[in-house]
Amino acid sequence: MAKDWQDYELIDTGGGEKLERWGDIVLRRPDPQIIWPLQAETGMWRQADGHYHRSSSGGGNWTFKRTLPERWQISYGPLKFHIKPTNFKHTGLFPEQAFNWSWMMDKIRGAGRPIRVLNLFAYTGGATLASAAAGAEVCHVDAAKGMVQWAKENAQLSGLGEAPIRYITDDVFKFVEREQRRGRQYEAIIMDPPSYGRGPGGEVWKLEESLYPFLESCTSILSDRPLFVLVNSYTTGISPTVLNNLLHMAFRRKHGGSLNCGEIGLPITNSGMVLPCGIFGRWESNA
Repeated sequence: MAKDWQDYELIDTGGGEKLERWGDIVLRRPDPQIIWPLQAETGMWRQADGHYHRSSSGGGNWTFKRTLPERWQISYGPLKFHIKPTNFKHTGLFPEQAFNWSWMMDKIRGAGRPIRVLNLFAYTGGATLASAAAGAEVCHVDAAKGMVQWAKENAQLSGLGEAPIRYITDDVFKFVEREQRRGRQYEAIIMDPPSYGRGPGGEVWKLEESLYPFLESCTSILSDRPLFVLVNSYTTGISPTVLNNLLHMAFRRKHGGSLNCGEIGLPITNSGMVLPCGIFGRWESNA
């Protein structure tokens, strides 16, 4: 559970929505996991600075109680991020992933050797910054040019503008194929694959069918002294046990090591409950 935030807080949940504090700005957003009722729509709910309204025809729109900055900053330890409400309800950061950032920073710092990290489907760079801050050399890959630029700006904010981070705007699958041909290898691989997508050539990615073959393809770019593989998933219907089995077959059978898979969550201040926010799977070497 990601519980060490100072600049982020999940204040309350209910009725299909969550109330969150991002720095000093409060946002109200929908969340499909929240199927319990809202106990009381207090003033804080009504006075949220921004409220994302989902449309019955898909998508949605923001309404604002006051004029917000185009973007603002929040911090998690030494890491700093630009936050910005987007057209798809997101803010450019998944705060529950701090649970993984802390873990990977400990793993990299404790390795006692140079670590090269490959971050696939890397979004705005939370895992990239965590890895670089811990001393790793990082290759950051995402197909969206805007997300890669956002990640670069987050790195500058975090004092990591000169860190050994290679930013790649490319189709992740094609990139991995090219790395195989180049013979490049990494001690750690991180990925947050989508549930569904299409490649530049019309290739269809469906996580249930495509994840295991992709994990298998990544085994060839994992170094002979690997440190870890981390997979995140927000796909409904994929359980931690399924992810455990996939990682066992792709990595543990060959490299030994250990597995840890489970749910990620955020603590809810007002209720003391936990909001589930997807699952994680970690394979790590015992060497």
